[in-house]
Amino acid sequence: MNPWFVTGFSDGESCFTLSVVRNNERKVGWRVSYCFQITIHKKDLVLLEQIQSYFLVGSITKHRYESIHYRVQSVENLIVIVNHFDKYPLITQKWVDYQLFKQALMLIQNKEHLTMEGLSKIVAIKASMNNGLPDELKSAFLGITPIQRPNVLNCQIKDPDWLAGFTSAEGCFLVRIINSSSHRLGVQVTMVFQLTQHVRDEQLMRSLIAYFGCGSFRERGLVVDFQVQKFSDLTHKIIPFFHKYPILGVKSKDFDDWWSSSRINKR
Repeated sequence: MNPWFVTGFSDGESCFTLSVVRNNERKVGWRVSYCFQITIHKKDLVLLEQIQSYFLVGSITKHRYESIHYRVQSVENLIVIVNHFDKYPLITQKWVDYQLFKQALMLIQNKEHLTMEGLSKIVAIKASMNNGLPDELKSAFLGITPIQRPNVLNCQIKDPDWLAGFTSAEGCFLVRIINSSSHRLGVQVTMVFQLTQHVRDEQLMRSLIAYFGCGSFRERGLVVDFQVQKFSDLTHKIIPFFHKYPILGVKSKDFDDWWSSSRINKR
C-alpha cells in the first residue's frame, strides 16, 4: 500500500484520542489512555486489513453492528504511527490533533503522566483536541489553560496517491436524474464528483480546483464541497486520474459503476 494513500485515507477517517479517567489504583488518581483509530463500515474489512499490514501494528475489532475499528494503543506501537505521519504528513485539520497527540505521547513516553504536573500538561493538551474536555475533567482540573492549537501551515497535496486515499475515505460519486422538458425522454442525467469537509478545511477544498484544473467550491453552513459536474471535465480529468491512482475499498465499486454510467451517458 502506498504510504501517501495511507495518509490520505487517515486524513479522512482516522482519529487521535486522549482519555483521562478516574482510577483509584493510580498514585495520581487518574489513568491516561491514548489511541490512533480508524473506524469504517465492516464492508471495508479488507481495506482495513491492508492498512494494518502496512503498519504491522494494531488490532481490528468489531464496533457496533455495522462498523469495525482499527486501533493502535501501546506507546511502542504508536511510535510506528508517529514515524509514518512525520514522514508523510497529514494536511487537513487532523494534522493539528496529530501534533497535539504527539506532544502528549512524548510526555507519556517519559512517564510524566504519572505525576500531577505531567497529568495537568496532558489535560491542557486534551482541552485543545477534538471536542475538548468533558465536564468531569473541567471540574477536577480547575484553572487549566488549553494549550494553543497550532495552525496547518501547508495543506498542499504532495502526492496524487494522497488524493486517492482521501477520496477512498471521503469521495462521493453521484448520478442524478431530474425531470427535463427539453430532453426527448423527459429526464436529464447529471454526474457529479464531490469531496466534502468541515469549513475549517476550506483552503484545502479550494485548492482542488487548481489541482484538477476544474470544478467549483461551495459552502453549506459548517461544511464545504469541492464539486465537478461538467461532463468533459469528468471524462477527461477526474476519471483518468482515478484510473491512474486507484480508489481502494468498497468505494472503488461505486467509482466503477459511476464510470460505467459516464460511458452510457456519452452515447
